[in-house]
Amino acid sequence: MGVGGSFWDLLKPYARHEGAGYLRGRRVAVDLSFWIVSHSTAILARSPRARNPHLRTTFFRTLSLFAKMGAFPVFVVDGEPSPLKSQARMARFFRGSGVDLAALPSTEADAASSAAGAPVKRRNAAFTRCVEECVELLEYLGMPVLRANGEAEALCAQLNSQGHVDACITADSDAFLFGAKTVIKVLKSNCKEPFECYNIADIESGLGLRRKQMVAMALFIGSDHDLHGVPGFGLETALRFVQLFNEDEILDKLHEIGRGVYPFLEGFDNQHIDDLPSSSTKSPIAKSPHCSHCGHPGNKKNHSKVGCNYCLVDALENCVEKPAGFKCECPSCEKARDQKEQIRHENWQIKVCKRIAAETNFPNKEIIELYLSDNNLGADKDVPFLCWNKPDVEALVDFLTYKQNWEPSYVRQRMLPMLSTIYLREVAYSPSTSLLLCDQYEFDSIQRIKIRHGHPYYLVKWKRATTSMNSSKKSVMEGETSSKVIMLDEDDKDDNEDEDTVVCESSELLDEPDIPQVLIDDGCCFLLTDEDIELVSAAFPKETTSFQEEQRLKEARSRSRKSKSSLANSACVTPKGPRPSGIQLSITEFYRHSKKGLNIESGKRPGEEEGEATQEGSQKSSGRDVDKSQPKSSRRRLLFD
Repeated sequence: MGVGGSFWDLLKPYARHEGAGYLRGRRVAVDLSFWIVSHSTAILARSPRARNPHLRTTFFRTLSLFAKMGAFPVFVVDGEPSPLKSQARMARFFRGSGVDLAALPSTEADAASSAAGAPVKRRNAAFTRCVEECVELLEYLGMPVLRANGEAEALCAQLNSQGHVDACITADSDAFLFGAKTVIKVLKSNCKEPFECYNIADIESGLGLRRKQMVAMALFIGSDHDLHGVPGFGLETALRFVQLFNEDEILDKLHEIGRGVYPFLEGFDNQHIDDLPSSSTKSPIAKSPHCSHCGHPGNKKNHSKVGCNYCLVDALENCVEKPAGFKCECPSCEKARDQKEQIRHENWQIKVCKRIAAETNFPNKEIIELYLSDNNLGADKDVPFLCWNKPDVEALVDFLTYKQNWEPSYVRQRMLPMLSTIYLREVAYSPSTSLLLCDQYEFDSIQRIKIRHGHPYYLVKWKRATTSMNSSKKSVMEGETSSKVIMLDEDDKDDNEDEDTVVCESSELLDEPDIPQVLIDDGCCFLLTDEDIELVSAAFPKETTSFQEEQRLKEARSRSRKSKSSLANSACVTPKGPRPSGIQLSITEFYRHSKKGLNIESGKRPGEEEGEATQEGSQKSSGRDVDKSQPKSSRRRLLFD
C-alpha cells in the first residue's frame, strides 16, 4: 500500500515508460514479499492447483530478470514489523471484518509491551515459510539476499539513495519517503508494453515534492503505519498545504501547529490559533463608485453627460451596456478582489491548522523517525559487498525436483539462458580464458536476429564439443528430452538463410523462458539461445563483425533483386496508344474494345479509314450481335467464335 489517498494516482502523470532494455546492466533491489504476493496470486487465479506458486514465480522471474532483461537483482526480505505497522495491520483487518475498532488495543500499549521485552507480533507463519523457501532458492541461484531491519522497501530505498543499486522494484509508494530515487512499480518481463518507472527528479520538478514533504503528506492522509491520518484531509488538501512550506521547514512547522501555534504570522511569536481574529472581520477596501449601466468607474449620470473613458464613446451617446459576467479591471476592483482572495486563503489556513491542532500526538515522531532513518539493514550496519555467484545447478535441481516435482532435465533446460548469460559475461571480462558453456558447448556463430517483445536479440548457435554424432544424439535425448529438436538438410539451410530477422511474440502470461532449441546439422549438435546483442558483441567481436558484414551483403543483394523485379514489372505495363498487330489482348481488353467497335488488326476506330472498311467492320460487328439476356460469360465466348 504505502501512502494512502491514492498517492500513486498523484504520481502517475510523471511516470516514465521504459522498455525491456532499460534494466540491462543495472542493479535493482527487489522487494521479495511484494513479488511473491502479487505474482503468486496471478498464478493461482489462472491455475488453482499450481504447486508452490511462490517458488515457480521466484524461479522464472529471476531467470527472466537476470538473463532476458540483463539486470543484476538484489533481493530484500522483510524483518520484524514495527509496533505501528502491527497496529495498522490489525486495524485494517478489523475494519474489513466489520469488528468494532474500539476492541483494538492501543499503540501505546504495544509500544510499552515491546519496550518491556515482550515479543513483537510476527508475520504470518505460512507466508514466512514461503519467503524462506524462496530465499533458499535464490541462494542456489547465486543471487544476493539482504534482510531488512524492518520494512523491505525501506532497505531497497536506502540501497538506492546510497548508490548501491540503480532502482527499486516495489509497489509501496512510501519507498520515496524512505529515500528512493527510482521506483519501478509493475514489471512484466513477458510483456511487450513498457513498464512504469518513477524518478524523484521528475516528481520534484512536476509537483515540487521532496522527501520530507511526502512524509508530511503521509501524516495527513495516512500510511501503512497510521491508517487514519488527520480527519478532513484528502489528497488535494494535503498537497496544497505542504506546498506552502519548503522541505527544510515543513516538519518544524508541523510541530508548531501541533502545539497550537499559527505559523503564518510574521512578527508575532507563539500566536495561538484560538486567539487569532477572524479574517472576515477585516474592513474591506473602499471601492470607488461604478456605473450601473457599463460597470466602469463613475456613475450613470456623469457618463450620460461627459461619457465614459473606458467605453470610449461621445458624451451625446450612452455608455455601452456591460455583458453578462463582466469584471471591472480598474485598480480598485483588482485590489478588492485580491483582498477577498487573501481573506479566503487565510480562513482556509486557519481552518486547516485548527484541524491539525485538534489531533493528539501530532505529528507522530515515531513515524517521522521511521521514514527518515537510514539504519534499515538487519544484522550489519554497513551494506555488504554485493556479488552475484555462479548458480549451484546440482543443488538447485535437487531442490526443485523435491519441491516442484520437476524433471532434472526440465530444470537444466530452463537454467540454460542464465548460464549462457554468465558465460558471455565471463568471456567479455576476460577474453583470453578458454571456457565451455556447461562444459559441453562452445560458441559457433550467430544465426539471425530475433525480435522478442519489441527487443532485438541474437539467436546464437552453440556447438557441442564432442564430434561423435551418436554420442551427441544420445546426450541430447538424455539431457534435453523435451527440447525442440530441429533436423536440417541442404534445402532447409537455403530456406533458413533467407530469414535474417524473425519476430517472435508470445501471449503467455507466466514468465517461463523459451525452451532451448536443439539443432542437428551435418552430424553436429547445436543449441540455439537468445542472447543480448551488446553482450555477444563484447564477448565475440570478430564473429559479430562477420555476421554484420554478411547481413549487409544480404541486404544489398535483396535490394538489387527488388530493383530488377520492379524494372521487369514496369516493362510488362500495357503501353498507351494503338497496340501493334500480332499482340494478343487480354479478355477484358478484347471485350471492352469489341464493344466500342475497335478494329483489332489495325488498332483504328471506324471513320479513320475509308468508308468501305467502315462498312465492312460494321457488318462484321452486326453479324455478331448477341442476345443481352444471356449470361455475361456466354456472351464473351460467342464473341471469340
